[in-house]
Amino acid sequence: MTKRREFLKVASAAAGLAASMQAAGCRTLGRAPRTGQSVMGLTAPKLDEVRVGIIGVGKRGPGAVNRLSRIPKTRVVAICDVFEDRAEKSARDVVAAGHAKPQTYFGSEEVYKKLCERPDVNLVYVCTPWQFHVPMALYAMQCSKHVCVEVPIAMTVEGCWSLVEMAEKTRLHCMMLENCCYGEDELFALMLARNGLLGELVHGDCGYIHELRAGLTDGTYYKDYAFEFFKHHTGNSYPTHGLGPIAQYMGINRGDRFERLVSLSSGEFGLSSFVREKYGASDPRASYPYKTGDMSTTVIRTVKGRTIMVQYGRYSPRPYDRINLISGTKGTLRSYPLRVALSPNWHTWLDDKALAELKAKYTHPLWRKIGEIAKKNGGHGGMDYIMEYRLCHCLLNGLPLDQDVYDGAAWSSLVELTERSVLGGGSAVEVPDFTRGAWRTAQPLGIVEV
Repeated sequence: MTKRREFLKVASAAAGLAASMQAAGCRTLGRAPRTGQSVMGLTAPKLDEVRVGIIGVGKRGPGAVNRLSRIPKTRVVAICDVFEDRAEKSARDVVAAGHAKPQTYFGSEEVYKKLCERPDVNLVYVCTPWQFHVPMALYAMQCSKHVCVEVPIAMTVEGCWSLVEMAEKTRLHCMMLENCCYGEDELFALMLARNGLLGELVHGDCGYIHELRAGLTDGTYYKDYAFEFFKHHTGNSYPTHGLGPIAQYMGINRGDRFERLVSLSSGEFGLSSFVREKYGASDPRASYPYKTGDMSTTVIRTVKGRTIMVQYGRYSPRPYDRINLISGTKGTLRSYPLRVALSPNWHTWLDDKALAELKAKYTHPLWRKIGEIAKKNGGHGGMDYIMEYRLCHCLLNGLPLDQDVYDGAAWSSLVELTERSVLGGGSAVEVPDFTRGAWRTAQPLGIVEV
């Protein structure tokens, strides 16, 4: 395919690419000047009711159906899945929540288009495997629907650009559903940053360390897409859970932007050994020449000179960790477990009492106002519900979204960019400016409420 031609050249000539990149500094991945209008800070007409069509109710989708059915002025009116039993089960969950049964669509990979074409749907919610995200989001916007998409929003730089351009053309919201931006620790960190307690932000560490080999190999992924992807790709294929919050603290795309990155991956050890132990050495998956590594480590430098380390590993027996470290000239916050050090006592973390007092004072308004409701309605401790509640609040009130298409594109672009860097021997790769300069005057995300 045209959009992958240069990428495949990189894969087939990594040594030559590394030399050329070293000579040139780094590759450029820019785009032609914008022909439409920026959607930075986009506002859309208020909705009287958020009427959601959900595509994909295999893994994450059923939870979204249940949560959205419990948000005021929000209804799930249509559900789509390849499998009829999944679609019908989620439809029954909507009825159990006290709403009319939604229309169900099933039976093919193209039937989602009927959902997007419904006149009563005004928000399409995409919970499908990665390869469907871009075409489904594009079609939803072509049908004049706002769209929100599970992470990553796209797996290629070209896919990211296509979403940006469609959003600019249609003047519609296109949001990546990065739930970790609404975690309790993450919004506490945002409060400390916006209130100046951390000083000038300098560096962030983040990641997604999660033991997921059992789920990857148990056949529950549609067509084993994720497993197949890891056979053919290296780099960081799931960067946004840790990166999104750090980017929001730093005002990435809003006063600063990613400039370039370098990335390295370890060898693959854990996945093939897990398959051998669980399914036997004769299982073909035990001897695949996997390109993915057990651990991916990337360092990003921003235009303003800040740095971010992003790690990704799902094949080793380590406790769950998004790291979530943000360091400034006056202090540092680090999660897993939550710790804070503030000037002038940089050498020690606050004790339990001082940390509890600080957290009570700087609890984010979203958690203060709807945190208990969110915990009851679930979704990774409540952050999914807060994300969706805030999304619906913005649509109902004609407000800009907390995450826009430029954020989804910049954060997701690491999927391809880290692979480019790894295949180039860890050489520097430029990160495209998906905002085409609008980042220079945009304001960082503030302390939002409902």
